Amino acid sequence: MASILAEFLKVVFLGIVEGITEWLPISSTGHMLLVDQFLQINASESFKEMFFVIIQLGAIFAVVILFWNKMFPFQWSDKNRPFLIKETFLIWIKVVIACVPGAIVTILFDDYIDARFQTPGVIAAALIFYGAAFILIENWNKKRIPAVTKIADINYRTAFIIGLFQVLSIIPGTSRSGATIIGALLVGISRTTAAEFTFFMAVPVMFGLSAIKILKFGLSFTGEELFILVSGMAVAFAVSLLVIKLLMSYIKKHDFKVFGWYRIILGILVFLYFSVR
Repeated sequence: MASILAEFLKVVFLGIVEGITEWLPISSTGHMLLVDQFLQINASESFKEMFFVIIQLGAIFAVVILFWNKMFPFQWSDKNRPFLIKETFLIWIKVVIACVPGAIVTILFDDYIDARFQTPGVIAAALIFYGAAFILIENWNKKRIPAVTKIADINYRTAFIIGLFQVLSIIPGTSRSGATIIGALLVGISRTTAAEFTFFMAVPVMFGLSAIKILKFGLSFTGEELFILVSGMAVAFAVSLLVIKLLMSYIKKHDFKVFGWYRIILGILVFLYFSVR
């Protein structure tokens, strides 16, 4: 009984970490892999590799619920008949365009990255590099007025450029949301719009990655494995509901530099810890 409780508490902690870090530009995968160095769940390596991706679906369901009115491309008329919202439909077309580069790179190089780059050194380097990038970009942006302040005003070319930046997130420690936001800020998109576009992109990206991981692992879960998956996703979902609201409120008045400094400090600590082990 004690061992079951201990495993459950580990999964709850991992769910909390995922729920906090999925939407902040600080790398959820990097944090999960680092936490796994100290707090390992009792499961096979292949299951954990899949779990660190699937748990993110809990966070994705949270953003779908919070942004349902903006994301769902249909409404019902007075006669209870559905009709297409053109603006929302076009946003999804742009999201698909933005997801194409990442989808291609993930399909081609996912196994290679998993085998060679999921190390503390790589995670620390990515944390520091993109932390510095956030600070430099935000300092540069002080002199600029955002060219795009509504997600519907993002054009197809800009969406594709943002998608190219998201390719960077295949390296652990980069952050999918962080890479997307950096790309969006560089091309003149406001912070809140950059965050919203990140939320839109997260839905197909994470469902796609989850499908790949599940197919690689197989559909034969033990009762304990299924319990770990469901519990982790549920906690990530609940925590994400709060974190998304706090993030959107924060960036209306503040920039992303605090996350840049956090990344740099954490990256340095990771380097120091694993260099003296």
